[in-house]
Amino acid sequence: MKRCQALTLFFLTLICVIFFFTSPSIDNIFLRVNDFTIILTNYSAKITSIGQWSGQVTAENTVIVKHPQPRTEPGIMFLQTSTELNPSPLAMCSIESAARLNPNKTIYYFMKAFTGNVSAYREPEYKGIPLLSTFKNVIILPLNPKELFNNTPLAGWYVKVDPSKERHWLHVLADGCRIALLWKYGGIYLDTDIISLKPLEFRNFLCEQSSNYANNAALGFNRSHSFTKMCLRDFVDKYNGAAWGHQGPDLMTRMLKKWCGTGNLNNFRNKDCKGIMFLSNNWFYPVPYSNWGRFFQKNTWKNNNDTIEKEFSKTTGVHIWNYMIGNRKIEIKASRSLIEYFFSEYCPSTYKSLPSQKEKPAKK
Repeated sequence: MKRCQALTLFFLTLICVIFFFTSPSIDNIFLRVNDFTIILTNYSAKITSIGQWSGQVTAENTVIVKHPQPRTEPGIMFLQTSTELNPSPLAMCSIESAARLNPNKTIYYFMKAFTGNVSAYREPEYKGIPLLSTFKNVIILPLNPKELFNNTPLAGWYVKVDPSKERHWLHVLADGCRIALLWKYGGIYLDTDIISLKPLEFRNFLCEQSSNYANNAALGFNRSHSFTKMCLRDFVDKYNGAAWGHQGPDLMTRMLKKWCGTGNLNNFRNKDCKGIMFLSNNWFYPVPYSNWGRFFQKNTWKNNNDTIEKEFSKTTGVHIWNYMIGNRKIEIKASRSLIEYFFSEYCPSTYKSLPSQKEKPAKK
């Protein structure tokens, strides 16, 4: 009986994997992943001996599938719009912390230069992709903006825009991609410099950055939500790539004011506005960008874990303001800073992979 069940599950898996890899479109990837996940999970639920899926064949010849294993519900999404294939330690920490705190949610990491074959990115040349792939709820997918923008107002804009003439291209592209992903698939979007401190709840939300001003580093929306549709249209109609934040936080602020019919968003802080929660800044932006250096101030973590946890007790994810860091060299390990505390507590695998400050680069 067990052998029969194993063979059945094996052939179901084989068919679904073939079905998955013969669909190059990002739209089809998502739709087909969900389709075969339903088939596999419904069947595997009947086999009580399977336990946790681990990507192995057990001694009893039970076939166990590890990747891909997305959930049928929306996921938590991260973006890499540059051609970088080695995520920064901060990006790795952001994704790892989300994966650890949300084990029953799928974490999608879209990378523009990623080919789709995880096994092609091995250590020591690559560190981030192999490490993140060890988490069973993390799925790394190629990011194809042209396909993503298909059937959205951004399609025409993307064909016409000249990246070489754009002052803030990677940021503008990321601004557009996050809205399109939320419009097409729904879920939660997080920047790769937000370290999760608490589990995330699926709901429609934006978060206040400062008084009467919203940010787009943390967003949550149902699929095909009217608000994200408004944002896509405004992105194109009022496009100004030369102005920093015009397609990002500025867009979210003006659209939320329009949605709520107000000039003062402070009146809706931590309140529902026509189905959208406007969260106060302590949820994701407890430290303002003007004080970003506080995260890296040395010797501020002195066995005062309880004090730190109390300060950030109402914070779901802490935004580190990576843009402000720029090309500065920052130290994490042995710095006894807030950032070291967050790494050690919320992304221990990434923290362990960091080189010690005493280690010197190998001589060529």
